[in-house]
Amino acid sequence: MSGIFFKGSIIGAMITIPSLVAFFIAWTITGDKITSLIIGIVIHFIGMGFSLKISKKLFKVKSSE
Repeated sequence: MSGIFFKGSIIGAMITIPSLVAFFIAWTITGDKITSLIIGIVIHFIGMGFSLKISKKLFKVKSSE
């Protein structure tokens, strides 16, 4: 059970950390929250795409044959 929690936490961190970092970096550079929000959303969806590929490798279904 703890393996699922650990793997899920890794996937969650891979989705949220890059988008938050991109938002705060863009906010400090531009000073505009709307532009930073759009950049953060784009990075968030890119991270979701990568995490889908990685989660398929982490959560392989073992056959019972």
